[in-house]
Amino acid sequence: MTQTTSAHQGGTAPPGARFDAVVRAAVGQGLLGEGGPVAGFIDTEGVRASVGALHDAFAATPEVLHTFAAKACSLVPVLRLLADCGMGCEVASPGELRLAVEAGFAPSRVVLDSPAKTREEIRLALALGVAVNADSLDELRRIDALRNPGSTSVLGLRVNPQVGGGSIGPMSTATDTSKFGVALRDPGAREAIVEAFRVRPWLTRLHTHVGSQGCPLELIADGVARAYELAEEINATLGVRRVTSLDIGGGLPVNFADETVHPSYADYVAALTAAAPGLFSGRYSLVTEFGRSLLAKNGFIGARVEYTKDAGGRRIALTHAGAQTATRSVLMPDAWPLRIGAFGPDGTPKTGPSLAQDIAGPCCFAGDVVAYGRELPELAEDDVVVLYDTGAYYFSTPWAYNSLPRPAVYGFRAVAGQEDGSEDGSGHDGPVTFTTVRDAQSLDDIAAESGLAHADALIQRDG
Repeated sequence: MTQTTSAHQGGTAPPGARFDAVVRAAVGQGLLGEGGPVAGFIDTEGVRASVGALHDAFAATPEVLHTFAAKACSLVPVLRLLADCGMGCEVASPGELRLAVEAGFAPSRVVLDSPAKTREEIRLALALGVAVNADSLDELRRIDALRNPGSTSVLGLRVNPQVGGGSIGPMSTATDTSKFGVALRDPGAREAIVEAFRVRPWLTRLHTHVGSQGCPLELIADGVARAYELAEEINATLGVRRVTSLDIGGGLPVNFADETVHPSYADYVAALTAAAPGLFSGRYSLVTEFGRSLLAKNGFIGARVEYTKDAGGRRIALTHAGAQTATRSVLMPDAWPLRIGAFGPDGTPKTGPSLAQDIAGPCCFAGDVVAYGRELPELAEDDVVVLYDTGAYYFSTPWAYNSLPRPAVYGFRAVAGQEDGSEDGSGHDGPVTFTTVRDAQSLDDIAAESGLAHADALIQRDG
């Protein structure tokens, strides 16, 4: 599906109105409204710009493969866009590996990470030539038995540098008791890692990932520096350049407080350079695994306000965007706050006096509230709310609570060089093109997914 209407060209709209015309266009074309009460939107040119910023930050690095963490947006058209931008892909399950293959990533540009890989997963990855980072010494022994000497897969070992956690515990993967990697500071672990590389000439990569949201750059850089020091130690101890590449993970935090992008990829490179000056010398090729930071600010969720009500002196707007699309923000509101925009039934930004309002979702539990007490122009039935910074994780991996349908997702881009005589004071508008990334899930799809083909399976009787 391709539809076109007018919206601000890049750089002409005020910073606070980056997506205003896109919302207006989506409402005007029926992508948001009674027939489509919730949808996700991806800014394709914004994605390209973010990938460009990443490549620019590492431009002086002799050899680096930037992979996208598929879990951050597991939609084949988005993955294909990223492949077209020159990205590789990091996957952590058989499903994500399948999506990466369907998206067109070359196997040599795919990295498989997971703490619980099955033998079949490992066999497939080795057969395809996908890079594999073992998560434990036991997994290395499993690879010993499964590896064909002719495999082209780059094989690595993930280590946990145990440098501590950030402000969000569940997003911190380098704590003393993290489930990920070989705990580097545990007694005997360092010696066991060196020995693992000594007896396996095919083991050539070290991998580490400290965490993501809530982790400061200094903590991330410290973890990477520990892996770099370990690589130097392994090579010095063995007297041969056994470790030739470092997978330094991803995890650049996203600023959810406003529209500004910070920290930047340039900030990240500067922190790494300070912590491990030799990292960018070319002695090791590098792999990165960014996800949220590439897409979060390049997408939003739009949702229709179905009702408003007052309860106990509080105004509540009941919308179609709740825990099924903003799961983390609903279940951990302090850790994952979202900015909210208020729009009228025609998709234009609402004005007028602000009122403290709760923005609630459609799920049948009391805690399904995306934002509490937000000061917004008074919302009413048929208005639209926008959840900003949700281009990663939110609408791409919805929760099937209450059997609510997965929302449609649309990509959009402004076509430069065309005008429609906008008179809103923000410059000329250029047409915006919407393209379907994922269709909304139908009720037939939900029934099929819920075992409809086996409806009588539990009531059948013998004889």
